[in-house]
Parts: sequence; structure tokens; C-alpha cells
Amino acid sequence: MMEEDIRYMREALKEAAEAAMDDEVPIGAVIVARGRIIAKGHNMTEMLHDPTAHAEMIALTAATEAIGSKYLNDCTLYVTVEPCPMCAAALNWAQVGRIVYGASDPKRGYSMYSPSLLHPKTAVESGVSADECSAMVTDYFKSKR
Repeated sequence: MMEEDIRYMREALKEAAEAAMDDEVPIGAVIVARGRIIAKGHNMTEMLHDPTAHAEMIALTAATEAIGSKYLNDCTLYVTVEPCPMCAAALNWAQVGRIVYGASDPKRGYSMYSPSLLHPKTAVESGVSADECSAMVTDYFKSKR
């Protein structure tokens, strides 16, 4: 695990905290290109009344706008929780070069599908700040019960 991965995951965690403040499931994402954050996003499904307004989708839209292309093959997505199948498919279409995620999602994550929903050239690293990422979501749902 590289130090920069932890640094950018901290930024994704800040986005997740913002989602929690809005009473959204606390998942955050940032997209990095050439060593700088070009897009941020957090879950906004409740606020926008949109089931597709996941952190990754919000960040993906902002990133493609920022670079002026639908392809993000030179970018890295940092997201606090493993992307769901919908987000993984969108990341495939965008040809995201690398995905780094914190907590695994054995119930709803893309990795339960074989073959992978991601683009074949996308590199994936999991478990970056996993405990912190997982605790954020777990604490959120505990507060709802």
C-alpha cells in the first residue's frame, strides 16, 4: 500500500463524512489524475431521489467533465466501499485505469460476479484504510436501528 493511496483515501473518507451529515449512506469517492484530485463525490441518493446517485457515479460525471473525455484510463478512483455492480459497469465504460477501495461489500459488491464487471485493463487494490471505511458504514446503520 502506497502512502499516496492512504492520503487519497482520507479525502474519500471526508466525502463519506459529508454524506453522513446529509443522512446518506456514508460512502465517498475521489478521482485522481496526474497526482491531483479532479473530482469528488459522495452518496446523494436521498437528496436527489435518485437510486443511481452513488458516490462513484457523482465523481465519475465530475471527472469526465473535468478532463473533457468519457475515458478515464489514466485516472485512479478512490472509494471507501467496494463498488456495486451498477458502478462497476459504469467504471468499465469509462475505462478507469485503477480502482482503490477500502471496505469490501460481500453482499452488494461487484466482486461477487464472475467474470468481473470491470474493464479488463483496470487494476484494483482493496483494503486501503478498510477498518475506518467499514466502521463508518457500520456505525451509520447501527444508528438507524
